[in-house]
Amino acid sequence: MSQDIRDFVTPSCDLLALGEPTHLEPAFGRARNELFAQLVDQGFRSIALETDRVPALAVNDHVQEGAGDFDEVMSEGIAFGRGELAPNRQLVTWMREYNRARPPEERLAFHGFDAEMENLSAPSPRRYLEHARAYLTREGGLAPTLALASASAVDLASLAGDEERWSRTEAVLDPAMSIGATAEAETLRCLADDMLTEFHARAPELIAATSRAEWFRSKAHVTAGLGLLRYHRQLAQPIEEGTRISRLLATRDALMVENLLDIRAIEAGRGPTLVFGHNLHLRRSLSHMRMRDLDLNWYGAGAILGSLVGERYAFIAASLCPDEVTPEGADGVLRIDVPD
Repeated sequence: MSQDIRDFVTPSCDLLALGEPTHLEPAFGRARNELFAQLVDQGFRSIALETDRVPALAVNDHVQEGAGDFDEVMSEGIAFGRGELAPNRQLVTWMREYNRARPPEERLAFHGFDAEMENLSAPSPRRYLEHARAYLTREGGLAPTLALASASAVDLASLAGDEERWSRTEAVLDPAMSIGATAEAETLRCLADDMLTEFHARAPELIAATSRAEWFRSKAHVTAGLGLLRYHRQLAQPIEEGTRISRLLATRDALMVENLLDIRAIEAGRGPTLVFGHNLHLRRSLSHMRMRDLDLNWYGAGAILGSLVGERYAFIAASLCPDEVTPEGADGVLRIDVPD
């Protein structure tokens, strides 16, 4: 590494983002692990990786409490098969060992900040909404609102239908094949929005009956479900292909921002968070990608966060060589040296 990442940490920074140009080169994961260990000594208590937020909750359970079988947690909790990568396995193992003899308030936390989707597939929101509704409709407490009472009577399984009609690749590539603009999807989107409102309207009661951690955990499910419905709505737009894909990229990054803001709400008072993902998501300026013959432009999560939280967000673009990173919008560039 060409520079100590701690040079970039200012007193106001509580979201320090380390970007990478590829998800395939293990050197970036090894450097991330080394840097996170250094930052833990400076008071950082959490790390957020570019992986689906809800499945990553199981990884955090393992890191914090030793719950679950390690191989299953890594396989199911980190998306795209990246749970098999050695640097990710080493990170989770190290975090678990660090936490083993420490009290809960001092333990390190693992988060995923990505939305629940892949480039060519976006699943049904059903299981996320069912989890959130079960939390909201526990017995006791104040009576639910009319909107939630209505949601409680809905057969989500029938309304969502078969998983395949949501997740098929054709639904991503062809707006006419998308379920996102159907009456069923619109109904589900309204129900999900009502449930999210209910989470906030009844937060004091819900947290008292369960816990702050359980409230955030269940809120992550309804946020995931609503995010999927927003994404499916974008999939259904019959517009020019380049504009459509740029909007999809922008929607995914906007969902990442929601997740990162929730993560910081969870971690507030415990210490800053290291964020690790692709440079295109984390840079502070407009992101650009060339795909086939399409020029795609959108504001990534870093650009949005930079506008919202200012100096609380810092970004370092990691590269194998300085020329690989455009300095525009970056707080700094960290070069990763790969042994021959």
